[in-house]
Amino acid sequence: MSEDAAPPPLHGLELTMVALALALGTFMQVLDSTIANVSLQTIAGNLGESSDTATWVITAFAMANGVTVPLTGWLMRRFGVVTTFITSVTLFTIASALCGLAWSLPSLVIFRLIQGAVSGPMIPGSQALLMAVFPPEKRGQALSLWSMTALIGPVMGPILGGYISDHYHWGWIFLINVPIGFLTVAVLIPKMRPYNTAPMKLPIDIVGLALLITWVGTLQVVLDLGNDRDWFNNHMIVAMAIISGISFIGWLIWELTEENPAVDLSLFKGRNFALGTLCFTLGYACFFANNLLMPLWLQREQGYTATWAGLVAAPAGVVSVLISPLNARLSNKIDIRWLASFSLGAFGVSFLMRTGYTSDTDLWHYILPILVQGLAMGVFFISMVTICLDKLPPHRIPAATGLVNFARITGGGFAASATTTFWDRRETFHQSRLAEAANPGNPAYEASVSHMQAMGIDHAHGLGVMTQELIHQAFVLSSIDIFWVSGIGSLVMMGLVWFTRRPAPPSGPIAAD
Repeated sequence: MSEDAAPPPLHGLELTMVALALALGTFMQVLDSTIANVSLQTIAGNLGESSDTATWVITAFAMANGVTVPLTGWLMRRFGVVTTFITSVTLFTIASALCGLAWSLPSLVIFRLIQGAVSGPMIPGSQALLMAVFPPEKRGQALSLWSMTALIGPVMGPILGGYISDHYHWGWIFLINVPIGFLTVAVLIPKMRPYNTAPMKLPIDIVGLALLITWVGTLQVVLDLGNDRDWFNNHMIVAMAIISGISFIGWLIWELTEENPAVDLSLFKGRNFALGTLCFTLGYACFFANNLLMPLWLQREQGYTATWAGLVAAPAGVVSVLISPLNARLSNKIDIRWLASFSLGAFGVSFLMRTGYTSDTDLWHYILPILVQGLAMGVFFISMVTICLDKLPPHRIPAATGLVNFARITGGGFAASATTTFWDRRETFHQSRLAEAANPGNPAYEASVSHMQAMGIDHAHGLGVMTQELIHQAFVLSSIDIFWVSGIGSLVMMGLVWFTRRPAPPSGPIAAD
């Protein structure tokens, strides 16, 4: 349909029902990207596999999703925006049921591959359709609702995953999607038909698709297995990295010269799209790194359960929900770059507040930076998406949202691998430095020995206690290093945002073709 023929926005109860259904579509997909993380040991034990092997449950989903997200634009032009989204939700729901009923690890990995592959259009599709059904003056609210569900998902994932694994069969972490998915489809089918775009007969870019699958798949293997296999000291990791690099270069050349590319890389010619995507990706990488690090540290070093580690992060989601109405109003009244700077600044402050953590930090001092992070979360997505999509014609929005989310997901993958590697290696560095001080000539060492002897602890046992404490302190220092890098990086990006031009407030039809 043309822009002039676009259906009018929805209002009242219809708008509320459709908006909630589209938000649930986003929530399901984002939730499933993290809900299995804290359940891997339970899944592995139940299926008789090792924890290392069970990581493919996560890898399979991320790999398949990473391939199909950038194809969203092509799929929506080929089959229509609404058709693609509803089909994606339906297949995702069926794949979720299969995951919950899996009888072995290989079957679960296969079903997770399918689940990840069919979920690619869900986040970009929900974003585009929310913008289409909201009136122009309320499209800031649409983006706010979308960003809220996209950021609450990673927070709720570990909480739900931990609770379900502790109290029920692990399969329910996937089966809970089934009623939500079918409810979403039932609401959208009768309401969204007028918003579908006319399908176009487009050729399939087989070469571009094959190169995309190759470089994304091999890169995912490198990121997921690199740390466990000592990175480039392992022949398989080296081979996968070389294949990924060559395939990526070939993919760039092919897509930039192909008449009908699977992924429209020409979008990066726009200053706002290029710089906005860069800030979005790097900002999300810092956020994702810290969201990964905090539960790891709380569980491994501070003795928190999986459920409690997830609950520590919950206040961020609550804050982002509470401030979303204010963000929606501000996005239509002030320069969105101020909101982007505020979100990056709040992220930076939140991460820098954590540099004061010690081994005996109490719960309140864990939660306080999380509350500040919630302020950033409530603004971050809406501001970054507005900058990225500024002045793009309606028919390019689906491709743009797919490409932006692909960059964001890839940035999160890099951040996850870099964080776990950096955390372990900085722990080794700090442990060696601390060990240098643990010698009889150091007054602090002598005082510790004397204190333990006064408590009746023998020398051998005392050395074991001190070694454990040394390792514990090394992980604290390693975590603080990551908090410093994330905080300073977020503050630096505040300046980069101002190299974009001032975006117009969200308006105009989005899903039109």
